[in-house]
Amino acid sequence: MRLSVLLAAFLLSACTPESAPPAAGSGLMNVSYDVSRDFFKDYNPLFQTANPQAGTVKQSHGGSSKQALAVANGLAADVVTLNQESDIELLVQKGLVKPDWAQAFPNRAVPFTSTTVFLVRKGNPKQIRDWADLSRDGVQIVMANPKVSGNGRYAFLAAYGAALKQHGGNEAAAQAQTQRLLANVAVLENGGRSATTTFIQREIGDVLINAENELKHTARQFPDAGYEVVYPSYSVAINSPVAVVDSVADKRGTRKAAEAYLNGLWTKPAQELAARNSLRPADPGVRAAYAADFPQVETFRADEVFGSWQSIMQQFFADGTLFDRLYTRSRTP
Repeated sequence: MRLSVLLAAFLLSACTPESAPPAAGSGLMNVSYDVSRDFFKDYNPLFQTANPQAGTVKQSHGGSSKQALAVANGLAADVVTLNQESDIELLVQKGLVKPDWAQAFPNRAVPFTSTTVFLVRKGNPKQIRDWADLSRDGVQIVMANPKVSGNGRYAFLAAYGAALKQHGGNEAAAQAQTQRLLANVAVLENGGRSATTTFIQREIGDVLINAENELKHTARQFPDAGYEVVYPSYSVAINSPVAVVDSVADKRGTRKAAEAYLNGLWTKPAQELAARNSLRPADPGVRAAYAADFPQVETFRADEVFGSWQSIMQQFFADGTLFDRLYTRSRTP
C-alpha cells in the first residue's frame, strides 16, 4: 500500500472524535488512553464474539489523565483502561471506583506493560542512541505533554531517571541534563497519538519519545518511510491498569459484562493479541513465546524509584514543581 494512503488512514484513526456515552442497555463504554486504540480495535470483536449478550463496545481515547478527568466529570464509562495508577485513584477519590480496584484483577490489574523508547527518521541522521543524545544541541524532540498525558509523564520520568543513573544519583546534574533535553522539545502534544501525528504528518522533530507499542505500530504502518525504533539502555516501565467504574456499571446494570470484558484481557488469545500489538503481555508463557519481538531493556518502576504515584504527581507534575521549573528554565534565553 502506498505511503500516502497509509498515512491518510493512520491520521484518520488519530483524529476520530471521542464516542458519546452509551444509552442504557446499548453495551459497554471503555474510556482508554491515547495509544491503546489499535489493541482495543482488535480486542473488542474478540470479546463480543465470546460475549454476544454484552452488546456493542464503544471506545473513547485521549491523554490518560484527560480521560480520567472526563470520567470524573460525568463521561459514563463502564470500564477504564488507562496507563497510570494515579488516574484510576482520581476516580476512587471521586467515589466512582472502589478503593480495592487493584485487587479485583490479576497482576494488580495490569494486563500488559510497555516502555518508553524513541522513533527516529530513516538512517537516524542525528545518531540518537540514548537519553544523553537528546540533550545535544541541534536535536529536535516531539513528545506528549506531561501535564495532561500519561505517556508524557512516563517520558519525563524516564529521561530524569536515566539522567540520575548516569550521574550517580546527583540530582543537580540530572536536572541540568533533563533541562537541556526539554530545551530541545519542539512540540508538547496533548497525547501520545497526537505526538506521533505531529512527527509524521507535520514532519517536525528528529526524534519522537513515546510508548514502545505506539512506535513499533508506526514503523510497521510506514515501512517505506524507514522509521527506526531506538531502545535506550535504561527506561521506565509503563503499566496499563484497568478498573470497573463501579458507580456507572451498577447504575446501568453492566457490571457482569464489564467484569467479563476486563477479565478477558488475561485470556491467552487476548494476551497474544497484546503481544502482536507490541504490548508486553503479563502471561509468562505468552511473553516467552514472543520474547524475540521485545528487545531487552533495563527498566524501572516509577513508583519504586520516586515514591507513590500520589507523591510523583505532587513532586513532579503539580503546578510549579519539577517539570514546570525545568521546562520554564529551558525556554528562558
